[in-house]
Amino acid sequence: MWKQAFALMRQPATSEVHESAKEPSSDGAKKKYRKEKPWDHEGIDHWKPVSMSKEDVPSTGVLMEESSFATLFPQYREQYLKQVWPDVKSLLAEHELVGELNLIEGSMTVRTTKKTWDPYIIVKARDMIKLLARSVPLPQAKKVLDDEVYCDIMKIGGLVRSKERFVKRRQRLVGPNGSTLKAIELLTQCFVLVQGQTVSIMGSIKGIKQVRRIVEDCFHNIHPIYHIKELMIRRELEKDPELKNENWERFLPHFKNRNVQRKKLKTKKAKKKTKDVFPPQPAPRKEDLQMESGEFFLNEKERQLRQRIAKREAQQAKSAEKRRERAKEYEPPVPKAKKPKKASEESAKEIAQRLARKAQVNSSKKRPASDLLL
Repeated sequence: MWKQAFALMRQPATSEVHESAKEPSSDGAKKKYRKEKPWDHEGIDHWKPVSMSKEDVPSTGVLMEESSFATLFPQYREQYLKQVWPDVKSLLAEHELVGELNLIEGSMTVRTTKKTWDPYIIVKARDMIKLLARSVPLPQAKKVLDDEVYCDIMKIGGLVRSKERFVKRRQRLVGPNGSTLKAIELLTQCFVLVQGQTVSIMGSIKGIKQVRRIVEDCFHNIHPIYHIKELMIRRELEKDPELKNENWERFLPHFKNRNVQRKKLKTKKAKKKTKDVFPPQPAPRKEDLQMESGEFFLNEKERQLRQRIAKREAQQAKSAEKRRERAKEYEPPVPKAKKPKKASEESAKEIAQRLARKAQVNSSKKRPASDLLL
């Protein structure tokens, strides 16, 4: 049978078939399998999340089996979770979910019931307990249960090898007094929390992508201020209807990577080792030192007594030295030697006396006129 079918496929088409193919088909033939859909038009948003209410679901339910998710939390979150867990249970009960807090294992669990009417709410509840485990407060974490709010928990611990560099770049992301993080939140309309080795992000899909890019670039040594400037420019360009369909590359800043040369630390040159003919003498053993001091031949009690005496003598010497240092504070200061007065500091009377004494000395040194005659 398959040989006959293959032979029929290889036969050339007849002229009637060619003529019928050349003829233009009618509008009805074109739209035979593409009928108009009254619920589908150009103004509809295909990416808008579908909202579901309890009345839209049949009374028999929509879930066939039970689904559950569990997550661990650190020990420092235990006290807070114990306080807010009654509120978490009441929040989950509104969506017909059950939550469990296990303090022995350090875990939180959410699961569906037979009455759960929203099939996707269990995924939202899983995100909520993950955010609670990463130090997001409950008033903020419960917003993820809304249809238009999403979350992302980034792991940043493995982006940088050096621990010191990781801490510096994480602080760079937060900024002084959290100013950089606040600017990112305002521009992306997202909630961002840096905790340990994770970054928790809550907001729209577009905002989460922008924040993820900023965080990854920050740990790859690109400062967040560059992205903040770019987002501010984009925000202004979106307001202009004339530039809506144009390319914005000419307006956006382009930052070049510059290799800034830093001062190299001067390394100490290693001293050249002198090659001796004979190897150095081996270091004396502990037993040899004890034999020289005579301690080796003493018994245990005498050895301990000698150690206590040596220790006491060292303590007395140290306390005496400290006593001398404290006594120095009460010693009177040494009087400073008086400096000779300068010529400018002398009074007129002193100058006159000094000149008179000088004249008297000079007059006594003069030889008489009789001595000058030969």
